Amino acid sequence: MSNLSKNVFNGNFEKYEDPEYYDLEYQNYLSDVPFLAEWAEKSIGPILDLGCGTGRVTIPLAQHGHQLIGADLHEGMLERAKEKTLDANLRIDWVLQDCTQLALNIEAALIYMTGNSFQHFLTNESQNQLLKSVKTHLSDNGVFIFNTRFPVLSELAQVEESISTYTDKRHRKIREKNTETYHPLTQILHCTSVREILEGSNENSVEQDSISLRYVFPLEMERLLTDNGFTVLESYSSWDKTPLHASCSEMIFVCKKC
Repeated sequence: MSNLSKNVFNGNFEKYEDPEYYDLEYQNYLSDVPFLAEWAEKSIGPILDLGCGTGRVTIPLAQHGHQLIGADLHEGMLERAKEKTLDANLRIDWVLQDCTQLALNIEAALIYMTGNSFQHFLTNESQNQLLKSVKTHLSDNGVFIFNTRFPVLSELAQVEESISTYTDKRHRKIREKNTETYHPLTQILHCTSVREILEGSNENSVEQDSISLRYVFPLEMERLLTDNGFTVLESYSSWDKTPLHASCSEMIFVCKKC
């Protein structure tokens, strides 16, 4: 726990400052759950959910009778997850840990990381540290499943600015401006959102947050995984097992510990 304050993610948490609102925004995204449930049925023993957030996937898998460990570095997200399961008889352990420095006294046959969380590992070093931590906590021939956004160069090549007006999950009318700038030398996309509250709670106030996301190309990812002791078993462009293709927006990797 002493290393939590030294991690490389502390400056990239603005999108998660309000765990309750984050939960409202994403709790109904469940397209990855059937895919992961299929692999969970093949697994024996504890299953490790890295970057578990508020338990969006952790909880449904536990409801299917599996033993889950949810690990996240954001204390507020974990507290929200604990609140959601406070009165439920589910086999879930929520742990506050940096995924690049995991220290859990377990070996799991299945570890997964969803929500494109892999993009939070912005440097080569942090990517290697993540995969080293995962491998250390996998049993022999254990499986690691994760997703990340596909780098569509036509979309990343220019500064993108957009303005939209919508009603959010808290029934507030919002005008939002998004600016995205991609830096090809680092392969990092910097995203900033400015939201003007037009109607509802906190009317006439302005909210702002930003996030940085690292992109990795398919062959680059295969080499990264191979160099860190994994074999790619399957790769897809969606959770319904569509093969990777040039115009896809997402990559899903199923890897085995060598």
